[in-house]
Amino acid sequence: MDNEGSADILYYSAIQQMRIKREWLVPTNAPLVGFEGTRVYTLDVVTLPITVDDHPQHITKDVTFLVIDYSSAYNAILGCLTLNSWKVVTSTYHLMIKFPTKYKVGEVRGDQVVARECYIAMLEMDDHLQTMSIEEQRTIAEPVEGLEKVLLDDSRLERTTKISTLASLPVRQALNAFLKENQDVFTWSHEDMPRIDPSIIVHKLNVSPSFSPIYQKKRVFTQEQDKAIEDEVHKLQEAKFIREVYYPDWLANVMMVKKAKGK
Repeated sequence: MDNEGSADILYYSAIQQMRIKREWLVPTNAPLVGFEGTRVYTLDVVTLPITVDDHPQHITKDVTFLVIDYSSAYNAILGCLTLNSWKVVTSTYHLMIKFPTKYKVGEVRGDQVVARECYIAMLEMDDHLQTMSIEEQRTIAEPVEGLEKVLLDDSRLERTTKISTLASLPVRQALNAFLKENQDVFTWSHEDMPRIDPSIIVHKLNVSPSFSPIYQKKRVFTQEQDKAIEDEVHKLQEAKFIREVYYPDWLANVMMVKKAKGK
């Protein structure tokens, strides 16, 4: 059950195990985006009747699945559009869904052990696919053209951009002149973007004035975490994105989040 994705997906391995006839499948080439950031092209589309729960508290609906040939620990994924049409209420904590039927409310419970096994299997697949993706990028991500640095403002050496060297010299000279004449469209810092309504970029806490702020107990971080926090704060201060203020009766600790690369 996927409460965020809109697509109903049936994996090709499940199609083979179900022995679905080939004439039931309708060819298509629509891409799906979201599988580790890559595009996965669907093989076919198939419409199957799906029955949830047992009689009498059950529902039977036709669902059109996108069939994809992709490694997964799951057989199928039901998207939010289908779940909404069934008026399904999901509880990930209880591994259970409930839905209205003609005979009161039906429910389906999951298996904690099976869910854990699928989760671990998907993590192992993600690690393997990310490793393959990195290796592929190392082999094919070669520059297809050279780049030439262009100085837009002779009085400010940091204001540069790059253009392709594949163009002829007259074309590059004309492009250089055009970029210098229109350098006002470039920005190197937020100070180069005046007259922008602050409401677009200013974040505020949606806190009711009737509630008193909560003073969190100051957390103790490791030496490595302290260094990372200090470096990030200095970056934001140098960019003038944040400034130092004092709240004697309010404190919110820094939340450390590890990135995918381990930083």
